[in-house]
Amino acid sequence: MSDNIKQQMLTIGQQAKQAYQVLAIADTELKNKGLITAAQLIRDNQADIIAANKLDMQFGRDKGLTPALLDRLELNQQRIEAIAKGLEDVAQLPDPVNKILASWDRPNGLKISRVTVPLGVIGVIYESRPNVTADAAGLCLKSGNAVILRGGSESFNSSTALVKTMHDALNQVGLPTACIQLVPTRDRAAVGEMLTMVDYIDIIVPRGGKGLTERVQEQSKIPTIQHLDGNCHTYIHASADVEKAVSVVYNAKMRRTGICGATESLVVDKTIAPIILPKLLDKLSDVDCVAKGEQEAIDIDNRIQQVNEDDWGTEYLDKVISIKLCDSLNQAVTHVNKYSSGHTEAIIAEDKNAAVEFIRQVDSAIVMHNTSTQFADGGEFGMGAEIGISTGRLHARGPVGVDQLVTYKYAVYGDGQVRN
Repeated sequence: MSDNIKQQMLTIGQQAKQAYQVLAIADTELKNKGLITAAQLIRDNQADIIAANKLDMQFGRDKGLTPALLDRLELNQQRIEAIAKGLEDVAQLPDPVNKILASWDRPNGLKISRVTVPLGVIGVIYESRPNVTADAAGLCLKSGNAVILRGGSESFNSSTALVKTMHDALNQVGLPTACIQLVPTRDRAAVGEMLTMVDYIDIIVPRGGKGLTERVQEQSKIPTIQHLDGNCHTYIHASADVEKAVSVVYNAKMRRTGICGATESLVVDKTIAPIILPKLLDKLSDVDCVAKGEQEAIDIDNRIQQVNEDDWGTEYLDKVISIKLCDSLNQAVTHVNKYSSGHTEAIIAEDKNAAVEFIRQVDSAIVMHNTSTQFADGGEFGMGAEIGISTGRLHARGPVGVDQLVTYKYAVYGDGQVRN
């Protein structure tokens, strides 16, 4: 690593720590004003943001990104409006800081409260999607955390334009711009440095593919909130309504194939498979989606290609889906728990008892009934936005919104008590 990058990251860390001291005690009105101002400036600067994104799109095409990944990267008027609206939605949420979670009195007269406080300085490392830049920055601002953003090399220009706009908003409302900082280089050495900055960064949030998350797991000296890959499953139970199942699965797979909540693997009860697979393949074939399955699935519909063992655990992020036939709900649960990444699973069933059992037994952060896995999103959950979907078990699980970006401390009030 060059001394220049090391010094650059040290400066960013020091500035973030100083900015956090200001932001952590900022009142709700000021934080909300910053978010609302940022939303309006993003709308006003839409042309500049789209121009920057066009540079990233060309960079991505030159790099050979797949159509699904290019779709994740692209910004247009509709997506920029969604980014701005997301910031306004976050501003409308209750402030998660200084909430009294519990309080009690002790026999000696001490009054004790458990009170929420920001986590501190959050480092977010992510790939491709520039909307994460604004989502993460907005959530951290609302929850009183300074943030250091390290976006993917493909989204560098878009993220730079978004952060510049948010800095303009912070300046207008009187908050330090170092509350939100973007690592100003594509050099991967900056990521390695971030993962060792224990004096300045309190939490690392990686959001990306296996390569990124494995690197963070191996190298980080800082606690992490993991956002692993999304190998999501939809299980069609024997009691499923056929038309409902076809509609939901098509949306779960094809609405946007490049997002982590897209269904990658379909599990189907054998009794309903001969009815549902041809109908589903009719729709998937129309959009050139490749289906892979074992011989018993191919025997039902020869448009299904032979599956490999590796397919069951693959997050395609593309127009590909694996299909597994099962004899029972228990067999389906076993398959899902074996190959899932712990992100999101769904059951399509009219039998409510089957749905309850599936939700109880499947060990993932989000489990759904009769709806598309593409709803696995903090915004759709009413959180305004998300910094990621945590597939870990400590501190946060599922969508990570403002309420998941705080910890707590104990406030103890006395009147001269001394301990014997």
